[in-house]
Amino acid sequence: MRRAGRLNRLDLKQLRVLQALLRERNLSRVAAGMGLTQQAISEHCASCASSSTTGFSRQGNGMTATPLALELGERVERILHEIEALLSPAEFTPATYEGVVTLSATDYAMQAILPAFLHEVRQQAPFLRLIVQPFESDQVERKLISGELDLALSFPDFLPDSLPYLTLFDDRHVCVASPCSPLHGRTLSIGEIAALPQLVVSPSRSALKGSHDQWFADQGLERHIVISVPTFKAAPDVLYTTDLIAFYPARLLPNPKVAPLTIDFATPTFEVAVAWHPRTQESAIHRWMIEKLARGGC
Repeated sequence: MRRAGRLNRLDLKQLRVLQALLRERNLSRVAAGMGLTQQAISEHCASCASSSTTGFSRQGNGMTATPLALELGERVERILHEIEALLSPAEFTPATYEGVVTLSATDYAMQAILPAFLHEVRQQAPFLRLIVQPFESDQVERKLISGELDLALSFPDFLPDSLPYLTLFDDRHVCVASPCSPLHGRTLSIGEIAALPQLVVSPSRSALKGSHDQWFADQGLERHIVISVPTFKAAPDVLYTTDLIAFYPARLLPNPKVAPLTIDFATPTFEVAVAWHPRTQESAIHRWMIEKLARGGC
């Protein structure tokens, strides 16, 4: 009877709070991620402690877990995973599935992946509703942990190490300029390219730095970067009206405002990936969407 009484005082939200605190170790981040106040999180912690299940000591916004809390962390993860599996439908049929899935996608992914992917999803799962958010590298882990986000489409370098991901494909950057550029009709060396004024796309930081800077440095060269823009979508408009060159993803070509330059060297490739939270590993809707992304949306 005593054990049953303790169980009656413990609810799923308390387990979720415990799970989030063990991962984040920060009261304000957990509160923001779960849509609760810090006071509400503190009350859940107190309730857990009164049930003799765990305990935390607060140090500013940080939380220090007791050894027992750490020991229970893996068990809580397993319990919540089993509960989610229990509540999931036994069979998954895309044609009749009703639900909401939230995707986070980089500017590149929104152009190179989503149009074909969403076309197929609409055909095969007409009752599924989708929310697409801009990719925020400093928020993706928190949002996946809290359930605000289901899948993230990005480059592996922008994904936290804690997240499982699947590489969907490799792409290559093409050196481009305005179709009117006098550089067309020549074969340019890597040294000549490095010296030309360049535009870079820098989505995660506002700086005159690009993803190929180290690659040029490895060749003993420094790029002449003069403009940085936050999105690939903005780049062609700028290149069309200036004397700049840029490295632009092959999958976003052709584009009437830019044209490839002839160069005598191979440009680097890059990976594109989809990431998810470990607890959704066995989710039917997640598996279905990941499989479609891996097959190119078809």
